[in-house]
Amino acid sequence: MRVRREPPPFRVLEVRDLEVLTPRMTRVRLGGPALAGFQLDLPAASVRLLIPSPGSEELIMPTWTGNEFLLADGTRPIIRTFTPRTFDAERLELALDVVIHDGGAVSGWLDDAAPGDPAAVSGPGRGYTIDPNAPQYLLAGDETAIPAIGQLLEVLPEPVPVDVVVEITDPAARLDLLEGAAASMRWAGLPAGQPTGDALVAAIGEVELEPGANVWAAGEAAAMHRIRRHCFEERGLPRSDVTVRGYWKAGR
Repeated sequence: MRVRREPPPFRVLEVRDLEVLTPRMTRVRLGGPALAGFQLDLPAASVRLLIPSPGSEELIMPTWTGNEFLLADGTRPIIRTFTPRTFDAERLELALDVVIHDGGAVSGWLDDAAPGDPAAVSGPGRGYTIDPNAPQYLLAGDETAIPAIGQLLEVLPEPVPVDVVVEITDPAARLDLLEGAAASMRWAGLPAGQPTGDALVAAIGEVELEPGANVWAAGEAAAMHRIRRHCFEERGLPRSDVTVRGYWKAGR
């Protein structure tokens, strides 16, 4: 069995407040002294969020086995990965935007979460290094990529043109993102019954890219595999200009 590198330790925090951004997304702000020294050096980074097990209000720290985190009884803790939307170093407060969906462990936790409830974060993980010389940017993803896309729109160099494509299953998922004068925004609706990624891949295919344009995309893993093929095989883009990340897997 391949031994994986041990992740950074968890920082134990508490819920500061909750904010409903849309019917499909809620922002939870976590804070506490344990965030001292936390840094977000690059946009579109990631953190692991640890929450209490279902039916419990107690947060129990898991043990790293060399391959995964486990609780003392051998069960897996609830750990999910999110984009840290903002970090306030003075207030020691971290904001995470959560897509609300039926059956989601964190969605269920947020239904009953209140200020003072415990949670923990580990990270941050790798972020995205911006190429200041790129003549154009394409940012694409599904609803889970909205926080990272919003973050990238705030830091991409002006006045470089930016095309943004987001696949949504419900118009209620639309969120006002920071759009500069050079940004073009498209919400691609996914018809009911179609595979995740169909609307996103089709919309990306309609975007004209200049030579040297940089592509950043994130979302459902199988859809991201299709986007990789589109970028490399159909468009012939160099791998150095394309960043594609699988955030989740359909059915899991």
